[in-house]
Amino acid sequence: MRNTSARGIAIVGLTLATVVVARVGGPDDVGAYALLRMLPGLVGVMAVAGLPGAMAFFLAEPRRHRTALWPSVFVVLAAGAALGTLAWVLISPLLKHALFPHDSLLVVAAAGLTVATQLVLTVGKTSLQGLQDRRGGDIVIAAEEIAFLPCYLLPLLLGVQGTTAIIVGLLLADVVVAVEAWRRVAHRLGWRRLRAARSARRRAGPDRQLVGQLVVYGLRGQVGGIITLLNLRVDFVILGAVAGPAVLGIYAVASKYAELLRMPGTALTWVCYPRLAATDEETAARIARRLVAPTLATIGLAAVPLWLVAGPVTRLLYGTEFDSAVAPARVLLAGMLLAGTAGVASGYLYGRGRPGLNSVAMAFGLVTTVGLDLVLIPRFQAMGAAVASTASYLLVDAILVLLLLRLTSRRARRDVHADDAPRAAVGASP
Repeated sequence: MRNTSARGIAIVGLTLATVVVARVGGPDDVGAYALLRMLPGLVGVMAVAGLPGAMAFFLAEPRRHRTALWPSVFVVLAAGAALGTLAWVLISPLLKHALFPHDSLLVVAAAGLTVATQLVLTVGKTSLQGLQDRRGGDIVIAAEEIAFLPCYLLPLLLGVQGTTAIIVGLLLADVVVAVEAWRRVAHRLGWRRLRAARSARRRAGPDRQLVGQLVVYGLRGQVGGIITLLNLRVDFVILGAVAGPAVLGIYAVASKYAELLRMPGTALTWVCYPRLAATDEETAARIARRLVAPTLATIGLAAVPLWLVAGPVTRLLYGTEFDSAVAPARVLLAGMLLAGTAGVASGYLYGRGRPGLNSVAMAFGLVTTVGLDLVLIPRFQAMGAAVASTASYLLVDAILVLLLLRLTSRRARRDVHADDAPRAAVGASP
């Protein structure tokens, strides 16, 4: 419940920020903001080999007590941050041509700095979740979105406008929240243990085997994580390239509104993941199955008022300029109906050391999204993107729910009971 509340606060912060960006710069700036909230994070997670998704697994008992864990984490994080930033700078001419045609190459390249800052923040946040610091993790989740607005207003007051102001706001917000996240990580571990980790790194360096395990687990989960992000945002990239930033800005408003219904499912994933990673197979299966019916009913009931008030809320917040976002938002809401139960399923798969199955499900959705986007967006633009994403969301979530029910059945639990420890190991098959 607290995690859902934190994500609710984050959604409010994101909505307020989007409203301000829309009022200041119109649909063009909203489109740029949507892309810059997504693309640097995607580049960073790829460069760091999915480290954020691996943190909760390696910080579960008893794995968290390995002496070389934190030195190994810091090496992967530093290398990934540097690699991701460099990759962004190298592809910035392509990004400018396809997605940011009205901005200078220098501005687009400068946005690469947010690759590193978002990555450091994300690993700090997932470390708090893995350390079972739910309050700290919830604070960071909320602050991550709330911090942008004041940090965006600062360059505006200094006369900086457009994409440049958005980049400055993102950088400042990432740094402020990342400092708080890592302060909480250090406090949770104990300052003495963190200093010992730094000393161990200076003496012997990271454990190569552990680095390999982090990368292998991260890569297995990263495939699903990246595909999930692409399922949620590949339509942004295609729509922005085909129809331009103004249409993308309209669709971004629709998408953000509909994603209110996905918020509980996301919260359940990150609450269930560390909890189920720290328990036995029988208990994990019982907890996961118990959540199926309530989450399905809750999301279904919540969808009705959101569908009804989509028009008035959009006009109130963004103005009549964004009226065309209402119909895509209502279509996207239908795609979120299974999101709560699918969130439980993803948390179960990650918690039991089987992120590869999550990735397989996401792959089906990505193929659906890209195929339908390429067919529908050129003709129907924002509405085409909404229909494509809705079909993909429903397909992926249905597969995840079926996997959860199959793997937590009594027969499946008997099959894994004897070898639960090997199956949860890093090298387990998907």
